[in-house]
Formats: sequence, structure tokens, C-alpha cells
Amino acid sequence: MKSPNPAVLIRLAVTIALAAAGVAGCGGKVTAPGAAAPRTFLMGFSAIPPRADVNVLIQSVQMWSTRADAAIIHSEPPWDSLIAGVPPETLIVRERVGLVDFFRALGLRVVITVDATNGINRAGESQPLVDAGRSLTEPAIQTLYRRYVAAIDSMLHPDFLGLAAETNLIRAAAPGAVYAAVVRVANDAAADIRGFDTATPLYISVQVETAWGRLGGSGAYAGIQQDVADFPFMTALGLSSYPYFGWSDPDSLPLDYYERLRHGNGLPVLVVEGGWSSRSIGTVTSSPELQARYFSRQALLLDAAQATGLFQLTFTDLDTTALPPGTILPYFSYNGLVDENLAPKPALAIWDGIFARPAP
Repeated sequence: MKSPNPAVLIRLAVTIALAAAGVAGCGGKVTAPGAAAPRTFLMGFSAIPPRADVNVLIQSVQMWSTRADAAIIHSEPPWDSLIAGVPPETLIVRERVGLVDFFRALGLRVVITVDATNGINRAGESQPLVDAGRSLTEPAIQTLYRRYVAAIDSMLHPDFLGLAAETNLIRAAAPGAVYAAVVRVANDAAADIRGFDTATPLYISVQVETAWGRLGGSGAYAGIQQDVADFPFMTALGLSSYPYFGWSDPDSLPLDYYERLRHGNGLPVLVVEGGWSSRSIGTVTSSPELQARYFSRQALLLDAAQATGLFQLTFTDLDTTALPPGTILPYFSYNGLVDENLAPKPALAIWDGIFARPAP
């Protein structure tokens, strides 16, 4: 999943960065009484607000930054501007530097995923590319992607950098030529980065439910061996997990739900997007109580895998009245730990209890 309106949210992110001085003193981290086992994983969110409202965006980040030690940015390249000839460096200064500086002013580490295809339709390519009649299969477009990703790394210095998202789902849903282009461009981008940066952990993400055969599969465990072979540059493995698409009860998730994906590769894993809906929608049946139970279960899954990170793209629910028609975004609209008006759900207390454990 990605932001419902990346262009608007990028502009809002720059605005919020200008308010950093006012937000930085907004309070200390949430703590809870009692001793608890240390956690191995960073925790955090992205700056996606419930709707395109700067004030709500600032309020939501104020609220989640006290219960996070990292932040994540997940977006596609700004293809329309890149195709028009705008230098990647100009775009990053305009759209990313302020936001990253803002996060770091709050004491947060920064994780970035650059999504090479369409985050809300893994069967297709990025919509701006489609609108322009272009394709990631073109060498010229791959060059733009490589230049943009290299500039992200050299200018923003993320703590982790993802070069593609949900690759196993792309392989299952998209034309073979598109998947081959993702493999090529991610590997070439990694080689470019390693020419000047040998330290930043690089990852791609896989879709966990697809790996377990529950989303776009036969129901049998499929694994991620192909992804590990196709992206040998990985020094970490990103996980995208929305288990309510394949499981009805969070307590039924196997304790090795994440750990099994590490078998044979030993890569450290970080959940870079995911969650559990607090509301029934379509074929999904859920409730706030089920969502809270999911976070309790997820802590066990993370511990079993000795995970490195846990990120939700949405801290708040999304205002469904503001979503574009004809997308799958409503299925992700109720994953927030607070609703669209920032009222806490039961899951927030579970998150806070996990976050209160001694941090890595």
C-alpha cells in the first residue's frame, strides 16, 4: 500500500517540516510501568494523514512521534517530474529533505522504501508512467530510477533503504517483463549505491501473505527463495504483512510467521508496512478488539524472528470520503491505531506497551 495522494502529501510533508521547531518540544516518549523484556526492533509510522489537511497532519505526527523511535517514507519516484527533466536532486530537496530533517529533529531514525511499481495495483506499473505512455521496461526509465534512488541515498542517508516493494506479489500478478525490469533496475541501483556507500542496509520487501500462499496463491507455503536469489544485494529483508487478507483470527498466525522467511538466508527482517483492519469491509470481518489482539500476537512474531523493525504506514485511519474512487484503498483505511479524528482505538494501548519495552 502507498499514500492515497502522493503529490499532495509530499507538499504537506514539506509544510510540516517548517513546523519542526514548534513540534520538537511537544513532550517525552510514552512509557509504561513494570519491567519488560527488551525489544530488538525499531517502531514507527509514516506521515500519511487521514486527509489532506496540514493541521491534522501535524497533530497526528505529534501524537505518534512520542511512541516511535523511527519513521518510514514509502513512495514511488516522482515519475512525471523525472520524465519532464527535473533533476532528482532538485526533487529531493523540494519533497524530502525537509521531512527527513523534521523526523531527525524529533530523534527518529529514518527508513525509506522506493517503490518501483504501482503500490495499490501490483498487476500494473506506476500510474504516472502509464499516463505518460512509458514503462519501467525501458532502459531510459530505468536510468531515471537509478539516478533518483542513488540521490535518495547520497542526500538523505537513510538508516535502511528499500529498492523495490512486494516483489513476490509483483511476480505473481504483473507481466513477466515488468517483474524482470524490477529485478534489473533494483540490482543496478544497488550496484550504483555500493559504488559510494558500502554501509547502508539495502532491502526489498516481500508480501508475507503471498509467501504463505494466502494471497494470490494455493494456500500452501510458497516461501521467498526466488526473491532472495533475484535480489542478492539484500543485507536486510523487508516484510509487507496485512494478515486479515488471509487469516480470520490473529491468534492463528503461526509463531514462525516471520521467522520462517529467514530460513536459508539469515537476513534480518523488518516489517516495513502492514497492519490489521479494525472494521469489517468487503470479505474482511474484523473489529477493534481483533485489531488489538493482532498487535499482541505480532509482538510474539517479531520476538521469534528477532526482528529489526516494525512500521505501519498509517497511524490514523483514512477518511474514506476523501479517497479517489475505484481503488482498493478502503481495505487499508481502518488500519490506524487512532481513527480519522485521532481518537485512540484499543490497539494503541497494546502498541504503547510494546514500545515501552527497552529499545535497541
